[in-house]
Amino acid sequence: MFVENYSFMMELISRFQFLKSVFSYDRKVRLEDNNLEISPFVFTSCKDEVSDLQKELSPPEFCNVTDDRIDENKKFEYVIFHPAGRKKSDQAIILLHGLNERSWEKYLPWAEYLSSATGKPVILFPIAFHMNRSPKWWSNPRSVLPWVSARKKEVANLENSTFVNVALSSRLSKEPRRLYTSGKETIYNLHQLVQEIKDGRHPLFKEDTSVNFFAYSIGAFVSQILFLANPGKLFTDSRLFMFCGGSIFKEMNGRARDILDNQAFDLVSNYFIRDFFKGHIPGDFFGKDDIENSFKMMLRPDVMLQERESFFQKASDRIRAISLKHDTVIPTLGLKKAMGRISEKITEEWDFPFTYSHQMPFPVNDKDTMAVNLAFNQVFHKASGFL
Repeated sequence: MFVENYSFMMELISRFQFLKSVFSYDRKVRLEDNNLEISPFVFTSCKDEVSDLQKELSPPEFCNVTDDRIDENKKFEYVIFHPAGRKKSDQAIILLHGLNERSWEKYLPWAEYLSSATGKPVILFPIAFHMNRSPKWWSNPRSVLPWVSARKKEVANLENSTFVNVALSSRLSKEPRRLYTSGKETIYNLHQLVQEIKDGRHPLFKEDTSVNFFAYSIGAFVSQILFLANPGKLFTDSRLFMFCGGSIFKEMNGRARDILDNQAFDLVSNYFIRDFFKGHIPGDFFGKDDIENSFKMMLRPDVMLQERESFFQKASDRIRAISLKHDTVIPTLGLKKAMGRISEKITEEWDFPFTYSHQMPFPVNDKDTMAVNLAFNQVFHKASGFL
């Protein structure tokens, strides 16, 4: 597990506090001590492939507009960590986050490490309706606490319902299909972004720039579907490093106070394990939509088993994963069921000598700061060496 000969070392906790204090969507930030800049850019979705699907989804009581009319999700800011004062780059890393996250704070040292260690720009790109791609009041405690109270009255035996997860839990409980439509929209967005980069239309990148991915949690799930579908054949040579991610959907457990309440997760799980396949002949799940087919491949171990394992066999030199022994949200078993026998080549299961969780693999408030710092540097040394 442990790695040596670091090309770059970071003191996690102090950098976390510093980056948290300077991060902005509105202005460029210069990191003088390591010659990096954090630059904001605006993304405007120019594809409407999912709008018709979104119009069909009933909105929850707290939000009376359909998903296609939430403007924050269509035009938003994203940021890039990149070397300062350098001409356009011919390499990029896209960093994807976890489910139900509204802040990039914990990821800022991740992006800084990857950019410093590789010399490559790192793009922090938000999944649909996450981070700053949703109305701010969805994550405002004062605004959403009444929703929490109402939800607890409406749903019997509700567990893990909090102001942190009530917006996503309510939206997915109302229409579990939102997990699919939001993932599909994110993949279209990533295709658009990478096409702009490869066409030389992005101010930070040269034409034909190579694009790799660092993906965590549900971001890894999105990345696997992206690689399987390979829209526009843009990702044929891309590399993917997954951390606490990569499981088949059936083995995931999103019941947590900061992810989903128990009713929402159970509804979503039942829908995608069973209802999503209704109307198909058993064993014949292929349609004409490559993204939908790829999504189906990642839901259950028995669906398109040969096609999925064949893909991971062929792509095994381009994909690596680190799972954590005590991760109860994305367990190592789920990665094995997703990738089959080749998972032994792709995946390493690690453990840390401190109390961690899926949501907080590097607890910045832990008393054993040396152990946390070492674990962080080990993971990102490994990732930067691959990417």
